[in-house]
Amino acid sequence: MPTRSASATWQGGLKTGTGKFEGESGSMAGAYTFGSRFEMARGSNPEELLAAAEAACFSMALASNLEKLGKPAESVETQARCTVERVDDAFKITTMALVVRASVPGIEGPAFLEAVEKTRTGCPVSVALKGNVAINVDAKLT
Repeated sequence: MPTRSASATWQGGLKTGTGKFEGESGSMAGAYTFGSRFEMARGSNPEELLAAAEAACFSMALASNLEKLGKPAESVETQARCTVERVDDAFKITTMALVVRASVPGIEGPAFLEAVEKTRTGCPVSVALKGNVAINVDAKLT
């Protein structure tokens, strides 16, 4: 299995500095600051990248789990919201909230929700977050 990589640099102090990141493929890159991470300033941040990773992983893993049930999905759309907040005297990523909408012909609600739960606890990014970040899922068939 492949190992993926990315790099990041930071210049300056925490509140006045600037950073940039880039993935090895060149398909993702961005700039970030204290303001774009902990306030509402424009720019990217690590939490946005983590949310994208979770959304992509969850969609793909759910499609796989549904296919294993003999109910392949026509589409799976996952929106992820990663929350960072101050806990005691440090910042902590506390919650990953997912909104999942899927078109899956012929599946019943309970079987779909079982596949969603299996995905919530088993997709590789969810497993990496397990025990550290609450993962909440609002999943519905469309």
